Order: sequence, then C-alpha cells, then structure tokens
Amino acid sequence: MSTFTKLHHFTCNSNLSLFPTTNRPISPATSLSSSFPIKISTGKSKTSRDRWRSRCSVSTFNPPAKDLNSDDGGGPVLDCVIVGAGISGLCIAQALATQHKDEFRNVIVTEAKERVGGNITTVEREGFLWEEGPNSFQPSDSMLTMVVDSGLKDDLVLGDPEAPRFVYWNGKLRPVPSKLTDLPFFDLMSIGGKLRAGFGALGLRPAPPGREESVEEFVRRNLGAEVFERLIEPFCSGVYAGDPSKLSMKAAFGKVWKLEQNGGSIIGGAFKAIQERKSSSKPPRDPRLPKPKGQTVGSFKKGLTMLPNAIAKRLGNKVKLSWKLSSIGKLENGSYSLTYETPEGLVTVQSKTVVMTIPSHIASTLLRPVSEVAAEALSKLYYPPVAAVSVSYPEEAVRTECLIDGKLKGFGQLIPRSQGVETLGTIYSSSLFPNRAPPGRILLLNYIGGATNTGIVSKSESQIVEAVDRDLRKMLINPNAKEPLALGVRVWPQAIPQFLIGHLDIVDSAKAALSKDGFKGIFLGGNFVSGVALGRCVEGAYEVASDVNKFLQQYQYK
Repeated sequence: MSTFTKLHHFTCNSNLSLFPTTNRPISPATSLSSSFPIKISTGKSKTSRDRWRSRCSVSTFNPPAKDLNSDDGGGPVLDCVIVGAGISGLCIAQALATQHKDEFRNVIVTEAKERVGGNITTVEREGFLWEEGPNSFQPSDSMLTMVVDSGLKDDLVLGDPEAPRFVYWNGKLRPVPSKLTDLPFFDLMSIGGKLRAGFGALGLRPAPPGREESVEEFVRRNLGAEVFERLIEPFCSGVYAGDPSKLSMKAAFGKVWKLEQNGGSIIGGAFKAIQERKSSSKPPRDPRLPKPKGQTVGSFKKGLTMLPNAIAKRLGNKVKLSWKLSSIGKLENGSYSLTYETPEGLVTVQSKTVVMTIPSHIASTLLRPVSEVAAEALSKLYYPPVAAVSVSYPEEAVRTECLIDGKLKGFGQLIPRSQGVETLGTIYSSSLFPNRAPPGRILLLNYIGGATNTGIVSKSESQIVEAVDRDLRKMLINPNAKEPLALGVRVWPQAIPQFLIGHLDIVDSAKAALSKDGFKGIFLGGNFVSGVALGRCVEGAYEVASDVNKFLQQYQYK
C-alpha cells in the first residue's frame, strides 16, 4: 500500500506551450550564441533566383564517416532532428551530446514557439516566484544526471523529505502515511479499510480479470474501496487530472501493475523485485550526483525553467526557435527531408533520424502524409484542459488547525472528487522550496479542471480564482481572511495526455505503422510515450536517445 501513498508531486505535461493560453506569454529565452558547424539550405517561395541560399556558414565542419551530402549541395545530412524544444526534446539532445557524442555530432532541436521549455513556465515578480506548469520533480539518478550535465548542481533545491502530504476527507485535511510505521496511526482510513488493503496486498483478493483493467478496477480489487476513494482517486486527479475509471493501470502506473504480474500479489511482487535487485549487478553510482535524503522532490533556486534554459544554452545555436515544421518526407537516399517556416523564410533540412516530441495530435497532423495508420492512432489520444492558479495570502490567513509549530508546513493537499471541492490539488509552494514568497506571505499553486471538469476553459480568470479561493476557505484558509493576491492564472486547453485503457496499444500501433511504412528512422518521444511526470520525461529522453543511437549504428545508407 505504501507504493500508492507516496504523493511525491502534482504535475502537468512537458510540451504544452505549443498551444495558446489565456494569459500573455512569458518572455523568450535568452538568445543562444555558441557555434554549430552546419550549413542549411533555405528556400524562399517568391522567385526562383533566390530560392536557395545558405543560412549558416561552415567554419569547422568535421563530417561523420558515412555522411551524405544533400542532393542540392546545400550542406551535410544531419544525424538527428528533434522536433519540439520542451523538456523531452532538449533532454534527448543533451543525452545524445553527452552519452553518444561520437555518433551524433550534428543535431538540431526545432521549436515552433519563441522560447524553450514547453509547459515549464516559471514567473518571478514582486518577490514571488511561481510555476505555471509542473512544480517539481522526483530526484532520480536519471534526473540528477541531467541536472549535473546541465551545470545546475549548485542550483538544485530539495524539499523536506519529512514534509507531510494531506488529503481532504470529511471536512478535514488528513495526513497521508509516508512510511510503514505511520500506517496504524493515520486517520484517513478506517481499521477495516486498512485490514482490507493489507490482506489484498498479500494476495487475498479476487484474481485478475484477464483483460486490461482501469486504475479504479485494479485498486478496488487489490486494495479495497477506501484506498481507492481516499488515496488513489485524488492521486490520479493530482498527477493526470484524469478519471481513474478510464485510466489504464498498466499504462499509468506500470510499476505497480507489474508487481502483481511478477509476484502474484503486490507484496509478492515487491519482495521479488527486491531479491532481483540484490542478485543483479549494477554499475557504480555516478559520484558527481547529489544524494537526496528520503522521499523528496526537487526544483531550482530560480524555478524549473532553469533546466531547459541551461540545456539550450549548452546546445547553442543547435536550438532553432520560431521554426514551425510544415512537412516531412523521405528521400531516395534514406534520409528525411523536413521543411520549416522560419523568420528567415522556408528552410529545408535533411536528417538521418527524426524524433517527434510534440503533442500527439500535432504529430498526427504532420505524419498523416507519410503514414495514415500512425497518424490515425496518434489522433485518438486525449488531452483535457487544466488551469494552474497561483495565489497568495497573509500567513495569518491559514487556519490554526492547519499549522505545524505555528507555520504552514507540508508539500500540499489533494482532494477526492467526492468531497464537493472543484480544485484538484494545492501545493504549498512557499513551504516546499525557499524564496518563493516575501516574508509574511504564503504562496499556493492550485490545479483545477481536468478530465472530470472540462468546462474550466469557458470560465474567465476571475471566475477561476473565485472557485479556487472558495475551495481553499473550506479546507485551509480562514473563511473571513482577506481576498487573495492572484498572481497568475494559466489555462492549458490541452494539458496532460490521458493514459486511458488501450493507450499502450495505440502508441505501439503508431510506432509499428511508421516502421511498416518505411519510416523506421522517425521516433516518437515526449510525455505521451514516457509518462507525464517531469522525471519520467527525462528518463524517457535517455531511452529514446539510446534507441536512436542503436538505429543509426545499424542503418546503412545507399
């Protein structure tokens, strides 16, 4: 049961900035200036005389052994083009640069927007620093490797591993157990509910139905109604903004699903996994990596946007901003031709491989001319709307019963849909990380909307703030407190990909269709493939980089 109760973070996806939002865009990232030895042919549509010209001059190009020149003589064929400069695309580029640098000397990352980072959006104003997309990440070794390689080790900040998480149930914020010794004492569940969960985890529960289960079906069968209604349902709302009766257990929480598959029960699978880890040899841990204590979450001194900006700065002018991909095709020599609309006009580049890290519905449109089956599969994935609402109150506005040692402490709170509260969850931003609010103020990041409340897109900013404030006064804030300071309201119309029943089959069918149609060098990445958590996007980036490297090593050009 403890696997489910570690409510590490509430998160959104990683490429949302490809879509319009209800407030003004954040300023573009700092210009990127390091050199990149490549010449790209560009085409302008006005006259034939100036149709082709050189965009970037060649200074010190050192071509790979099996490089092909483009047919028009405009320059070398790139090793990889990564479409989308959200966190997935940038991390794939960095993984190629750090772990496969001999094979991938010529890589570019293209982004339709004028800034990098996707939905990672940090705002700093008047002493406040808040996030309008994801708020934090789990400091896994993959994540920490990306942090260190980006030069941000000294900027890393970690939350208190002892910070409590809360669930609102029956009119009260109740702490969630963070370790096994907490289980007998927490009041979120009844004794009967705890016993049902314990026996179910040991394997005394109905057998699997022999088909793909929803999260709700799996949890109710294995752990009982109380675990589902009071822990997992709000957790699904916090992570996916989703409906657990439709989310796939296998796709959304695959690690827990595999425990039962491998060990006959959740506890049996956990013991088996521990034994396998002990018996298997693994490489020594990178000594450069920090060593987080306990179950915690991370960010940076100036917010999450430091990571994409740092990666982009290291990549230099390999990152192409305001480049909108308009078409993609395959040439006779086996490489891919990509045409972009850019501030300089039409630009065509050739590449041995392409990685699409943009949202699935955008990828679907671009891939339809090359693979109707892949495009149709990707068009089926669903992204509900979510609003991120940052508000501030005076410290004295917090209810006395919600204070710990006179302060608001903790990670945040989640709310089951059955409790009559519209807000999905609230993060105590000023308690979680330092320097998020001026002295005497608290900063709260709230998420509202999701698959069960799609009407959020039709509400005004003031209506959304009123809804959040009304909810907070039921749980955390004194009803007679002063009006909140509304810092930011960011509505993402298509926010988080929903890993519904059949999701993995849909993604696999899209990949298989690309391969069958002769486009094995086009790879799918991003959060709809790897998972919606920021850390999973980074882990998935390393996986995609490895897959692309294997393909390039095996592929022989004509």
